[in-house]
Amino acid sequence: MILCLPPALCPLRLVTSPSCKNFRFDIRNIVLQTQTTDKMDQTTLKDHLRRGKLGFIGAGKMAQAIADGLVSKGLISPSAIFASAPSDSNLKSWRDKQMNTTHSNDEIVKNCGTIFLAVKPQYLNDALSQISASKELSMDRLFVSVIAGISTKSLEEIVCRLIPSSRVIRVMPNTPMLVGSGCSVFCAGSTTIKQDILLVNAMLSELGLCVEVKESLIGPAGALSGCGPAFMYLLIEGLADGGVKMGVPRDLAQLLAAHTMAGAAQMVLQTGRHPGQLKDEVCSPGGSTIAGVRALEDRAVRSAMMAAVEAATLRSAELGNK
Repeated sequence: MILCLPPALCPLRLVTSPSCKNFRFDIRNIVLQTQTTDKMDQTTLKDHLRRGKLGFIGAGKMAQAIADGLVSKGLISPSAIFASAPSDSNLKSWRDKQMNTTHSNDEIVKNCGTIFLAVKPQYLNDALSQISASKELSMDRLFVSVIAGISTKSLEEIVCRLIPSSRVIRVMPNTPMLVGSGCSVFCAGSTTIKQDILLVNAMLSELGLCVEVKESLIGPAGALSGCGPAFMYLLIEGLADGGVKMGVPRDLAQLLAAHTMAGAAQMVLQTGRHPGQLKDEVCSPGGSTIAGVRALEDRAVRSAMMAAVEAATLRSAELGNK
């Protein structure tokens, strides 16, 4: 397993005591060791993307977040990006940013060496059925799937019928990569080569946190990180609404709620302390914070978050089976 963190998130320590009070975590302790620690440097990544071009079959919000994130980082020019969709509704924003658009998935595959599959699971077969075999497709292709619920084995069976030398990597990203704070997990297919892993890891690491995991973890880990932003937005909205109820102006309440959540996350990442310990440090005996925590516990907020991840994981698997 490979894990790359932005520099600001690296100062994590490990203390062996399992108690909450003395808990520390080292990021290296939650990832599997691999035989290589090689990384693709930014210059090599830029060169690869420039020469191979980057394609997107499916032009929705996730695809747009990946493309926009890479462009904003200066890793690829808009002219080297190609996107396809059945209608113009999703393509206009791509054209406005000087990216190439088409209704032909065949054109994406013929022009691009690395192709993100970003359609809904139930539309995958229809999307790929538009790709025709030709001499132009004799070159290999790397397909990077962001489709929920479809295994690398199933993806390989589908794409290799069209392009026998193609390879597959499965990714579960999230939309905060648009602002450089993404959180992505990925796993390699059976025919993937080392260069493919380095490429995908390098691209996604430029946009935030990137972790290579076993495929058995893609579903639950993807539900946690991929769906998690929506859950966090609900919490931010709830905190802001609470502020408004108690007289805080809406704009200020939302600003305070968002920064409070961002700051709490940084405390967990940069101190390495258990969230329970950090919570306890804020809760003075008989104080206002513990009163608020009790209100949250009465309403089962912790259980609701667990249920949300479980529901998202199960739904992802259902979608992949349709």
